[in-house]
Amino acid sequence: MTVRPAVSDDPARPDAAPMALALDEAKAAAARGEVPVGAVLVHEGRIIARAGNRTRELADPTAHAEMMVIRQAAAALGSERLGRCDLYVTLEPCPMCAAAISFARIRRLYFGSSDAKGGAVESGVRLYASPTCHHAPEVYGGMREAEATALLKAFFKERREP
Repeated sequence: MTVRPAVSDDPARPDAAPMALALDEAKAAAARGEVPVGAVLVHEGRIIARAGNRTRELADPTAHAEMMVIRQAAAALGSERLGRCDLYVTLEPCPMCAAAISFARIRRLYFGSSDAKGGAVESGVRLYASPTCHHAPEVYGGMREAEATALLKAFFKERREP
């Protein structure tokens, strides 16, 4: 499984708008005291779901941004298969979210920051490279990486300072 570099960070590109919205969702999550991760799911060029992390607010360890948008999109489309959908997320998905992306058959995954500790796409277990993985999306990493990384670093720095 090869993670391709992001197509472009040019904000004028048509595929840049979903990542900008995902970053907005990440900022909103941080304002709620959640780890700043945001996600947007696009179906045939139309945004059908957007969310930020809500694990603390909902007291639900599965309420990651990716899981939230997958649930919203599946409900909106009336199907557990999201094969004509693209997911934009500000942080490399964890093992749980990477598996859900695979099970949902999401076509493309775009992410901002890599996550050496908790990621499962280009880091850690590298789920999509596993021979037992039934579906691997096309993966593009590093989209708006500097902004996504800055949000995360600022959030955790604030938590560490007295």
